[in-house]
Amino acid sequence: MKVVSVNAWGGAMFDALIPWLREVDADIVCLQEVTRTSGASGWATFTDGERTLPQRLNLLRDVSSAFAGYQPYFVANDAGPVTDDDGVEWRQDFGIATWVRDDIPVVGIDARNVHSTFVDHSEWGIDDRPRSALTLTVRDRLGDRNVSVIQLHGLRDSAGKQDTPARFDQAKRLAQVVEHVRSDSEIVVLCGDLNLLPSSETFAVLGELGMVDLVGHADTRASSYRKPVRSASYLLVSSTDVVRSFEVVTEPEVSDHRALLLELHKRER
Repeated sequence: MKVVSVNAWGGAMFDALIPWLREVDADIVCLQEVTRTSGASGWATFTDGERTLPQRLNLLRDVSSAFAGYQPYFVANDAGPVTDDDGVEWRQDFGIATWVRDDIPVVGIDARNVHSTFVDHSEWGIDDRPRSALTLTVRDRLGDRNVSVIQLHGLRDSAGKQDTPARFDQAKRLAQVVEHVRSDSEIVVLCGDLNLLPSSETFAVLGELGMVDLVGHADTRASSYRKPVRSASYLLVSSTDVVRSFEVVTEPEVSDHRALLLELHKRER
């Protein structure tokens, strides 16, 4: 079973992202910064007072259309205004989404807030935006086992990625998600743009539950990202014995984040 995770940057590099995802041919695709705007398609402009970025009006539909053999699962963290190329303002949902190949049974779904709760913004804020964790538990028929894949886009703080009380609370809530699914799953995978430093106490909290980080101090930012701190995305597993391969993908670049690619060992029957 193959799992890929990447912060999709609102689809800003959509024309590179889709061909690469097709080439990877993963069983489970986890994307952060996924947009959804009912009744709209094409490009939009997002601004939060600190940044102005191009993004897809409906990345959820765009990716789903390109991957007809997958089932999408989307959770909105919050919503706010964006403007299309004609100057029309739309209300856009912003969150995370997981696509699961159609021939893989989904046997469990869990989505919950790990920081704050859904907000309908009149204007996008810079910090303290709500965050959710989305878990899909699937049946890996080749391995004859249940695999739970948890993903999230961790709390962003314009002051940096250092530990804060809010991030520690997020870690404890995330640990509750791991505890919730691990009794029913032989393998737990946790991935996403966690917005943390490798030294974060979050990894100690998750480590107490047996979760092992595979990224460490690796650079997970692409060349389009100019800031000096190069840590952002992570992938953790409940046992390294199940890992056939793991890669922080440097080429091609499909976002301002590098993608993470995990392949699990097939279990002998």
